[in-house]
Amino acid sequence: MPHSTFQKRLNTAMERAGLKQADLVRMASERGAKLGKSQVSQYVSGKVVPRRDVMALLADLLGVTSSWLSGAGPDPAKTSPATEPQPQPTTQGSTTMREFKKSSKLDNVLYDVRGPVVDEAARMEDDGARILKLNIGNPAPFGFRAPDEVVFDMRQQLADCEGYSDSRGLFSARKAIMQYCQLRNIPGVDMKHIYTGNGVSELIQLSMHALIDNDDEVLVPSPDYPLWTACVTLAGGNAVHYICDEANEWNPDLEDMESKVTSRTKAIVVINPNNPTGAVYSREILEGIVEIARKHQLMIFADEIYDRLIMDGYQHISIASLAPDLPCVTFSGLSKSHMICGYRVGWMVLSGNQRCMRDFILGVNMLSNMRLCSNVPAQSVVQTALGGYQSVNEYIRPGGRVYEQRNYVYEALNAIDGVTAVKPKAGFYIFPKMDIKKFNITDDEQFALDLLHEKKILITRGGGFNWAEPDHFRIVFLPRMEVLKESMEDLADFFAHYHQN
Repeated sequence: MPHSTFQKRLNTAMERAGLKQADLVRMASERGAKLGKSQVSQYVSGKVVPRRDVMALLADLLGVTSSWLSGAGPDPAKTSPATEPQPQPTTQGSTTMREFKKSSKLDNVLYDVRGPVVDEAARMEDDGARILKLNIGNPAPFGFRAPDEVVFDMRQQLADCEGYSDSRGLFSARKAIMQYCQLRNIPGVDMKHIYTGNGVSELIQLSMHALIDNDDEVLVPSPDYPLWTACVTLAGGNAVHYICDEANEWNPDLEDMESKVTSRTKAIVVINPNNPTGAVYSREILEGIVEIARKHQLMIFADEIYDRLIMDGYQHISIASLAPDLPCVTFSGLSKSHMICGYRVGWMVLSGNQRCMRDFILGVNMLSNMRLCSNVPAQSVVQTALGGYQSVNEYIRPGGRVYEQRNYVYEALNAIDGVTAVKPKAGFYIFPKMDIKKFNITDDEQFALDLLHEKKILITRGGGFNWAEPDHFRIVFLPRMEVLKESMEDLADFFAHYHQN
């Protein structure tokens, strides 16, 4: 049975019944059946076809026959339209209102960094529980402060930042970014091709909408930062995931990457340093990616937001510096390196072959103009932040807080029977692997919920980073050492007896 037939009929039945994915999960639970959110998402996206018993459950919930849902039988709605379930309008006084549903564009979008497990944690906090949040790289709650000079300069310039800036950003900010790119050996950077944004997140979405037509494909790493997959999907494209190899320090598998290039592939996304794994790619790996892009005439999108948070003497190389003949878009910002996530200041730099992306640039300019400009007070500190003494270096050298906490968490996780982890070289995260046979783990979302309920520790499941197996999770190692020690002891105690039902 073709996956596409089942997918189309499942989505049709859900639309007719006025049901969302969460409704199916809830209704199954009310009947005493187990149906995970990630399962339903995979069915809706057409990635997986359910077993016969699950097919029967879905058909029963949706009021259709198993044979029709599986693709074997006729459409019951066409033979007996009276039985078609209809969403009920709401009534307020004498006015009947239609129901307003979320866009179907969001059906296959997942962002579990702030997803259903986080919602459950919020509910528990409302009930008075104290939750340790190891799910998101937000330095401020863990006592990291912005450099005094950055705060002082923003305060001094506030009166000059009350109006819109150029849609690309302040001249001073873009000039500082251009000089930073020169130090990174990124060739041919022009001021007019530098764009500031409300964090890198906004610019990722903007660039994907500027590039992608319906059904275009973009190669995205697995695991990835999930915003990339979400933005490709929202723009109407298909994110095709290439594997990063845990056995090879989480480096991209170049053979797998090239095997997934098709006539519809437009670009390759490279996240380096990587979130969630903390990998830093060597020159050899980056040159291999460039060669694939060159051979197949692809754009390169380089997410380098953690490029100033590298430990152990490793060197970060901007992939754009190796590809002067290719169209490259490089993203970075101050959120992580200067501990100012809330300021929302990021940037995007277009370099390399400008000629072949002239029309793409027109699209970027159009979308950039439509949002008028990014946060002007935040832009005002870019020049100060990128110049002079970099206080972040104190955190990432031996004896520094991030460096020592990284080392402790790495050793503590590997000391747990059934858990292993590759040592991250950069960033705030580690992506440990669980022995799913030992712990009988078939659903990583359920694992995350079980850990939350028992130990009040909030993590992000591996599936939230578009990792196919239920055997990984991400931990943020930003809390102070005493908090990390307590949490690692709790985690060890949890795994000492955990066995998923």
